[in-house]
Amino acid sequence: MMFSRPVSSLRKFLRRPPMALLCGVCLSAVLFAPRLSEAHQQKTEPWSDAATLRADALAAQLRQQNTQAPTIVYVGFRTLFEGGHVPGAKFFGTASTEKGIADIRTGVAGLPRAGELIIYCGCCPFEKCPNIRPAYKALREMGFTHVRVLVLPTSFAVDWVEKGYPIEKGLS
Repeated sequence: MMFSRPVSSLRKFLRRPPMALLCGVCLSAVLFAPRLSEAHQQKTEPWSDAATLRADALAAQLRQQNTQAPTIVYVGFRTLFEGGHVPGAKFFGTASTEKGIADIRTGVAGLPRAGELIIYCGCCPFEKCPNIRPAYKALREMGFTHVRVLVLPTSFAVDWVEKGYPIEKGLS
């Protein structure tokens, strides 16, 4: 009887994973999880890299006088659009709601399916945006073949406005 406590404590200790193994598992989770996560995110985006557009490239395209301006559709929140948006952008609805998607579908219904259509949001960090992915999917389902996504990694304010690119305010 006097050994029951030490023996039971030893049994509990032996049932635990060895510390080196535990640390190795934790270490590999810390080292490799971000890479796996990034790879997983790249594979889950509904668009290819060729369908993305950087802010500087769009700003340069808008400055060119001799080219036809692309159709630009803002798919985020109305209040943010009214506060400032890419010149010439249209707002039809917020893509994170069913009504918003329906409004976007109605707004773009008359556009040529093979024309260049650029969508953007910029409400929050791009990877967490609730609007851009549903909008892209809906437009592709409608048959638009040249949908491009303006990538604003942090937000419209940081990645467009603070860089000095032109804006318009209000509804257009």
